[in-house]
Amino acid sequence: MRALCWNGVNDLRVETVADPKIINPRDVILRVKLTTTCGSDLHFIDGYIPTMREGDVIGHEFMGEVVEVGRDVKKVKKGDRVVVPSFICCGSCWYCQHDLYSLCDNTNPHAEMQDPLLGYPTAGIYGYTHAFGGYAGSHAQYIRVPHADVDCFVVPDGVTDEQALFLSDAAAAPDGHGVAGV
Repeated sequence: MRALCWNGVNDLRVETVADPKIINPRDVILRVKLTTTCGSDLHFIDGYIPTMREGDVIGHEFMGEVVEVGRDVKKVKKGDRVVVPSFICCGSCWYCQHDLYSLCDNTNPHAEMQDPLLGYPTAGIYGYTHAFGGYAGSHAQYIRVPHADVDCFVVPDGVTDEQALFLSDAAAAPDGHGVAGV
């Protein structure tokens, strides 16, 4: 498949990369229908966020169509249009159970890298450095979504793909406002 890859400071390239595969029975594979660039992407493009690796697929604001479903996924099915928030949450850890999804304990295998950056660990984020889990991003034809029953929101009929795309940010807003005490 084709994907937008980081290859160094101010060096992005469209490259051919391997298609994503179901790794866990709770995963789905989406055909990315729409993706957009976030202002935070400028930080690693300009070299201000470390832990990017050459060839990393970037992007974390997206919506798409489910094309493959892991055997344990119950809430979404092949053909569903879904929007996915940028952070990846398990739905079962203490933080997720207390609606603090961006602090999920179980989705960032590299959380220790965040201490020098943030001073605390956070959830994994698609296409946003290895400090945030090293997950492949959404600027690609396909993407693997772990914990699909928690992280995929079915887009209802009557909502356009363009409208749904902007909901990927809206899913993060209540968590951010709660942490900030707003």
